Amino acid sequence: MPEILPHEDDLKAVEALRTARERIQEEISKVIIGQHAVIEQLLTVLLSNGHGLLIGVPGLAKTLLINTMAQTLDLRFSRIQFTPDLMPSDITGTEILEEDKTSGRREFKFIRGPIFAHVVLADEVNRTPPKTQAALLQAMQEHQVTVAGESMRLDEPFFVLATQNPIEQEGTYPLPEAQLDRFMFSIYIDYPSRQEEIEIVKSTTSARHAQLEHVVSGDDIVALQRLVRRVPVTDHVVEYAVSLVRKTRPAEPDAPQFIRDWVSWGAGPRASQYLILGAKARAILNGAHTPTPEDVRAVALPVLRHRIVPNFNADADAVTTQQIVDRLVQEMQTESPR
Repeated sequence: MPEILPHEDDLKAVEALRTARERIQEEISKVIIGQHAVIEQLLTVLLSNGHGLLIGVPGLAKTLLINTMAQTLDLRFSRIQFTPDLMPSDITGTEILEEDKTSGRREFKFIRGPIFAHVVLADEVNRTPPKTQAALLQAMQEHQVTVAGESMRLDEPFFVLATQNPIEQEGTYPLPEAQLDRFMFSIYIDYPSRQEEIEIVKSTTSARHAQLEHVVSGDDIVALQRLVRRVPVTDHVVEYAVSLVRKTRPAEPDAPQFIRDWVSWGAGPRASQYLILGAKARAILNGAHTPTPEDVRAVALPVLRHRIVPNFNADADAVTTQQIVDRLVQEMQTESPR
């Protein structure tokens, strides 16, 4: 398999993307202080044509970050606040009976819901019942919605970011593991550093208003998503990603002892697919023409941490899924060349 993209146009596109990524970072930094790793993960998911689960305590500017990114990429943004009384039609849209004033005829007219956008922020998705969650997950999986028996395609690119509040669980409907598996990345937003928090306070309590410029368009994003699919991957990188995922399964013969001790269920084949897609996207974001094991390791945590189910022993030992993934990646690093 070739080590570089075969077409000259693709090589130029990779270089243009590397430059665009720097500009995107600059534009977002006009509004968002820090969070560079989170922004890189969001761009990786978007270029991979996946969806993300965003987890962080309130007040960390999750909505502002996603809205700012959508503006920079010239994409339509929509925010849905999930509540216990939210119905599927509140997401997908509904039909209303409308009367034509000239003819007096009545006919049904479909009013599009907030899902018809390029970037959809599903805020506190675990606060709504499973029936409404399912409507969102169908749109994520199929890039279409079904209303009154008719399927309607969503505009591309279509990118869902669902948020969950990690500290309030009362009155919530946690997503089952099978539904969590639909999200490519689980992205954690942490507290800012002291200096970043000082900068945040200064910028948000002044009269300054940032003017954002569009860096790329929706059509550019769709073209880059196709480019990611064309990026070649060597067999040893694919084998490395598959080995990493298979080692998360305690029943596998070569699973490490700590996996057998702490894990009930490991990640499925979708994790292997997302490791490679994420590695491809990360590679071209950094100007490379093919991913390496280092790219796989870099995306392992957001791909795997919501796909591993720890057991009672892990809870008793106060071991988190992040610690399990970090240890596995560290051990796997010695098994593969950089």
